[in-house]
Amino acid sequence: MSADLLPEHPDFLWRNPEPKSSYDAVIVGGGGHGLATAYFLAKNHGMTNIAVLEKGWLAGGNMARNTTIIRSNYLWDESAAIYEHALKLWEVLPEELEYDFLFSQRGVMNLAHTLGDVRESIRRVGANKLNGVDAEWLDPKQVKELCPILNINDNIRYPVMGATYQPRAGIAKHDHVAWAFARKCDEMGVDIIQNCEVTGFVKDGNRVVGVKTNRGTINTEKVGLAAAGHSSVLAEMAGFRLPIQSHPLQALVSELHEPVHPTVVMSNHVHVYVSQAHKGELVMGAGVDSYNGYGQRGSFHVIEHQMAAAVELFPIFARAHVLRTWGGIVDTTLDASPIVGNTPVENMFVNCGWGTGGFKATPAAGLTFAHNIATGSPHKLNKPFALERFETGALIDEHGAAAVAH
Repeated sequence: MSADLLPEHPDFLWRNPEPKSSYDAVIVGGGGHGLATAYFLAKNHGMTNIAVLEKGWLAGGNMARNTTIIRSNYLWDESAAIYEHALKLWEVLPEELEYDFLFSQRGVMNLAHTLGDVRESIRRVGANKLNGVDAEWLDPKQVKELCPILNINDNIRYPVMGATYQPRAGIAKHDHVAWAFARKCDEMGVDIIQNCEVTGFVKDGNRVVGVKTNRGTINTEKVGLAAAGHSSVLAEMAGFRLPIQSHPLQALVSELHEPVHPTVVMSNHVHVYVSQAHKGELVMGAGVDSYNGYGQRGSFHVIEHQMAAAVELFPIFARAHVLRTWGGIVDTTLDASPIVGNTPVENMFVNCGWGTGGFKATPAAGLTFAHNIATGSPHKLNKPFALERFETGALIDEHGAAAVAH
């Protein structure tokens, strides 16, 4: 379906059914990961008697509140493998789902401002190439050629000393992604149930056998938790704890502008990243708020800091007007890597801890989580991200790739 034919209010693309008394599997969380999981359960494993429960409206959580950056240039082998698989799926899914994602592979640059940044960036480029991920190191002149509006003068607070660049990376339209998965899930018989909040679980010993909701109890053989920042709350309901913290994460957009920003620019050092959306608004983000919380808004000082950094890097933005800001809830782990796999409760599985990288992982997270739920065993791509790694010490420390929200 071409972009110019897409509806503004696509309610007709899927049913709005009442929950049945039982399902073969229930996915808690109607965002990108939950919908992708349901899609791959139906497509790859023939499980269509499943329900996706969303306490609000479809994809109204982090799926509607992220800045849509897609990339795979992570340092460690395990991270690079799952994110690169996700990027390859991003490249083929619009045709498979028959829905335009508006996926624009305009490239992503990560700026280096210090000698330490340069060393780590060149190291990451080398690691990316060894893992088959497209990556380049750019000197300041090449950075300026790719993004002419970027200030590369050496008299600014954090001068640009170079950048990593992934040409295949880019942005997509998050609403279209959610609608595409929802439509295909519905066509295959999956029930997408909105305004259905989970209030508890029914267990037989240590095995989950049902889900309690504000619309009644649903019996099920398997439960998949894909609720991002609220995953720890659901885990507590089920009787176990997750090593994650939830933080507000903010972003903002400007008024509409003519096309001026041809790529995506990120700076971990000054904590800002900037892209230009398809309609013309500038999309900016920064790091998470330092405090824990479940509020979908953040602190003004974070916005002030990111705006100061953005104007220093892009002087042309000095007179741009902020149109609106918003916040989401990100779930972060100690090693800045996700938790995908089995839980201490039998037949309950969890997909959480993606922090600021959840959107870009959507297709691969759904595919691997669906495999885990259907077979009871992890897919080779999500096996390293098991909950048990926090007991064994086999951590995947990606703080260098996720120190700033992206």
